[in-house]
Amino acid sequence: MKLLVTGGAGFIGANFIHFWLRRNPNDAIVNFDALTYAGNLENLRDVEKHPGYSFVKGDITDPIAVNSAMNGVEAIVHFAAESHVDRSIDHPATFVKTNVLGTQVLLDAALKNGVKRFHHISTDEVFGALTLEDATKFSELTPYNPRSPYAASKAGSDHLVRAYFHTYGLATTISNCSNNYGPYQHPEKLIPLAITNLLEGKKVPIYGDGFYVRDWLYVEDHCRAIELILKHGVAGETYCVGGMTENISNRQIISKILQLMDENMSMIEEVSDRPGHDRRYAVDWTKINTQLGWQPQHEFETGLEETINWYMEHKDWWQHVKSGEYKEYYKKQYQS
Repeated sequence: MKLLVTGGAGFIGANFIHFWLRRNPNDAIVNFDALTYAGNLENLRDVEKHPGYSFVKGDITDPIAVNSAMNGVEAIVHFAAESHVDRSIDHPATFVKTNVLGTQVLLDAALKNGVKRFHHISTDEVFGALTLEDATKFSELTPYNPRSPYAASKAGSDHLVRAYFHTYGLATTISNCSNNYGPYQHPEKLIPLAITNLLEGKKVPIYGDGFYVRDWLYVEDHCRAIELILKHGVAGETYCVGGMTENISNRQIISKILQLMDENMSMIEEVSDRPGHDRRYAVDWTKINTQLGWQPQHEFETGLEETINWYMEHKDWWQHVKSGEYKEYYKKQYQS
């Protein structure tokens, strides 16, 4: 099978390419990525000489580039997106262009080129927020209620994907995943930010009171879920993918990282909260478990320890990522 992976130089996309070629070595993958700040070809050094792997630099909002890259493709796995809530607050138009218009361009090209399956990676943030007191979890039946420009742009792309299934008969599937963590994640995100700051001897910034709850999914578990959906999922269906069974706050996560890295609580630095900060997300992954047999294989603390070890062993990678533009972004977000 030949796959087009959009955003394959990013965190989850790169992990998926590694995972897929390891499990399906005879398949071909075209990695289509614009190489924004979040895309890094260093993530794919181990597979760049694989006979089935090729890279095409291109923007998903460019119909000519997209159509050219889709030649002979049987399935699309669509990761490419602007994905950081903080950046969406500052630049919402960029998120709408990439996440909504880019998805529409890809869907049109998929129809034109006779693609057999279009799998769209989305987020649990499209569902809005839950309270700490509420035991409810997000499921495939939860109404959409996005509360940030990022979440709204992803909600728009989800609706387009469903519309192309119902209107044009394009075989689409969607997965709404929770917060991923693991190797190759950009250090603007909470877990690698904490790990790399501590490795640099810096404090870890935490928004507001720190009692914001997220569902955490180890990236390889997410890749297994996508593989199952591609091979056995039902066209037109959505699958929620999460990794937790109990609540854990950002403050508790930082505490676990401090403990695993032999640091103390004095390394936490409370900073001003971000606008519209959602209090809690939680994901009910019953459907993908009962229908496709998926469940996370990594306990959170095990995955966290593996992630810490990866960043300790790959200092050159993250030190390069944290140079240049990142320094200005960090100063604006946490030191202003």
